[in-house]
Amino acid sequence: MDYYDLKVLARRVRAENGLTSTRILQTDLRRIYFKYGIEIDYWPYRFKYVRGAFMCDDLGTTVMLAQNLPHDPMVFTMAHELKHFLVDRALKVSYCDQSNITNRIEIGAEVFAAEFLFPDPYFVDYMEQMRIKRRECAAQTIVELKQATRTSLSYKGLAIKAERLGYALPGSLSSYTGWRKLERLSRQQSWNRR
Repeated sequence: MDYYDLKVLARRVRAENGLTSTRILQTDLRRIYFKYGIEIDYWPYRFKYVRGAFMCDDLGTTVMLAQNLPHDPMVFTMAHELKHFLVDRALKVSYCDQSNITNRIEIGAEVFAAEFLFPDPYFVDYMEQMRIKRRECAAQTIVELKQATRTSLSYKGLAIKAERLGYALPGSLSSYTGWRKLERLSRQQSWNRR
């Protein structure tokens, strides 16, 4: 399945499960997992790089999730593992960590998860509402977008989407590392305007 097809699948799964917002919660994904019969195993162990794993055998399907993940990375990982259930069950086992991030199957899971959490058409609509033209999206725009939509997609995920859709120059946002600082400044400015 190519990346475009994975995006179409992500939007279809959203629609089939009544998800119309950019704010996807763990409870939304647990409900979908339950519908598909996917068991969740929260691992209390600290893994340096592993966020989740997918296992499918004769006894059923289990997704292992690193218990200590914050909300947004947990939701992204759950969406990532959902792609493995929907598309990659024949693999039997898949895990996502730093050693296999360039693997086509894992990239596909990242594409699916990003589209599942914040579909491209929604992104384009928000850019139009914010009056952001192509090649004009700045880091501050991404912070304002995340705050306004309360999306579970990370700043980096939104930045990659902005670049890929042509709202930011390639590499201009995806390598940026000051998101939290910019977020704090944005909140302070918002608070001061009150």
